[in-house]
Amino acid sequence: MSLQFSYVTNPTHVFFGKGSASRAAEAADILGCKRLLVLATPQQKAMAEELACRLGDLCLGVYAKAKMHTPVKVTTAAMRVIEEQKVDGVVSLGGGSTIGLGKAIAYRTGLPQIAIPTTYAGSEVTPILGQTENNTKTTLRSSKVVPEVVIYDPTFTRSLPQAMSITSGINAIAHAVEALYAEDRNPVSSMMAAEGANALIDALPLIAKDGADDQAREKALYGCWLCGTVLGNVGMALHHKLCHTLGGLFNLPHAETHTVILPHATAYNYQSVPDQLAPLCAALDTDSPGEGLFKFARKLGAPTSLRELGMDEEGIDLATDQAMANPYWNPRRLDHREIRKLIENAYFGHRPGG
Repeated sequence: MSLQFSYVTNPTHVFFGKGSASRAAEAADILGCKRLLVLATPQQKAMAEELACRLGDLCLGVYAKAKMHTPVKVTTAAMRVIEEQKVDGVVSLGGGSTIGLGKAIAYRTGLPQIAIPTTYAGSEVTPILGQTENNTKTTLRSSKVVPEVVIYDPTFTRSLPQAMSITSGINAIAHAVEALYAEDRNPVSSMMAAEGANALIDALPLIAKDGADDQAREKALYGCWLCGTVLGNVGMALHHKLCHTLGGLFNLPHAETHTVILPHATAYNYQSVPDQLAPLCAALDTDSPGEGLFKFARKLGAPTSLRELGMDEEGIDLATDQAMANPYWNPRRLDHREIRKLIENAYFGHRPGG
C-alpha cells in the first residue's frame, strides 16, 4: 500500500512534567527575553503575580484582563501596555482566553510567547487565533501565533475546578474527533488524535473523582497536548464551526459549548465516516460515538444543553442561519433542516440524533 501525505510540525520547545513551571526563567533565557509581561484573566491574577515574583527582574508585571473569545478591544488595550513598557516577550498563564490574548499580541507584534496552560484546551500548540468583534468570532491561521515555549505543569491545573477540568478536557477531545475525519488527515495526525482522545477519556473520570490527582492531571495534559497539536495540523469541520458561531453570537462559555455540541456533531457525521471514528468508538466502548460522548459528559456532571449555558431559544434559528452562511468542508453534506434540528437537540439537551 502506498502512502502519500503532508505533515507540518511547529518548532515549539516543550517542558513537560510536575514542577516544570520552575523552568520559566530558563525559557526566557532561551528566547532572549528580559522584559516579560505575564498575562492572565482577573480570576487568575494571584497565580500570575506569584509567577511574576518567581521570574524576578525578568518580569515587568502582570496584565490580568484577558477575556473569553479574545475580544479585539481587549487586545487593543493590552497593546498600549506592551508599547509603553517596551515589553520583549509575554508569558500566558491560563486557559484559552489568556493564551488567545498572547497569540493576538504576537500576531500584531511578533513578540515571543511562553505559554503555561492551566486548562486542557490545547490552544497553546496551535497556529490558530480566534478573535471576537461585533458579536462575530473569526479565526485565522499563522505560524506567528504559535508560542515558542510551552510549559506543561500539572500542578498549575489544580486551580481549575473539577467541573471546568471536565469541560476543558472534552473540548480537547473535540479536536481529536474532528482530526480523525479531517479532509487533510494523515497517519501521523490520526495516531495522535486517537492517543490524545484515549488519554483524556481515561483521565477525566479520575479527575472528577479526585481533583488533586496529579497523575490523572498529567495524563490529561498529555492528551491535551496531542489533541491541540492535531488541531493545528489538520482542518476542522462542523463541530468547530458551530461552536465558533454560538460563542460569537451569544458569548457562551467556550469549553462548555464544545462539551454540549460535540455529541451532536459527532452523531451527525458518524454515518459518513464510521471507519475514521472507530478509534473513538473503541475508547468509549460503544458503537454509537455521539451517544457515547453524551453519556460520558452526563456521567461526569458536565452540561448537556445550550439552555444551561444561558442561550435563548430564539437563538436557534439565528445560529442555524449563520452556521450555514459560509460554505465549509464537512464529511457529511450540510442540510439546513438537519443542522437546525442538531442545534435544537443541543439546546434542549436531547440525546444526539433524537
